[in-house]
Amino acid sequence: MDNILIDRLENKIIQRLFRQSIEVEASGRHVHLCKDDVEKLFGKGHALTKKSDLSQPRQFACQERITLEGPKKSIRNVIVLGPERPETQVEVSLTDAVILGVKPPVRMSGHITGTPGIKLVGPAGEVERSKGVIVAKRHIHMTPGDAEYFGVADQEEVSFTTYGERSMTFHNVTVRVSPSFATYMHIDYDEANACSFSKGMRGFIIKQTV
Repeated sequence: MDNILIDRLENKIIQRLFRQSIEVEASGRHVHLCKDDVEKLFGKGHALTKKSDLSQPRQFACQERITLEGPKKSIRNVIVLGPERPETQVEVSLTDAVILGVKPPVRMSGHITGTPGIKLVGPAGEVERSKGVIVAKRHIHMTPGDAEYFGVADQEEVSFTTYGERSMTFHNVTVRVSPSFATYMHIDYDEANACSFSKGMRGFIIKQTV
């Protein structure tokens, strides 16, 4: 087999592996704010200012930053993500939680019943929340078409293996399917450090068996 045929075969294998993989994104600590809290933290009539778009459609990083004040310590310069939400939610890593002195559960976004609260401090004021702090459960955002391609369903639990210098398999990953999503695997910074995450990292879904 000559070198040209070998190169073509290798390219086909690479392309096939790429189609069977999903890009990984690492999400740092951030806050989603309700309209009332936006005004309390940044001033009456204030609207969130878009800095850059995120990978998920209609989601964006804001210019605004706040401080989280926990029972133990504070974390400054925490990014706000838009758009506004019906309820304020704070997403931190387990390492952040130890620094702050709070004990949030591992939850899917939006599930904040029974979670600990925290104080949010902005340039115009502060808000004491009685709930809303979570460690985000690892998950995969997925379009319906990609869900069909990968043979998974909304809310299905799968495993996911990254590839790279420190390949790692994550278990109990929830698949979230919606036409409003773009397909990405989301992990937090603790998990990203564990698998030596770098931008563009990809991985593979592994179906969990009972």
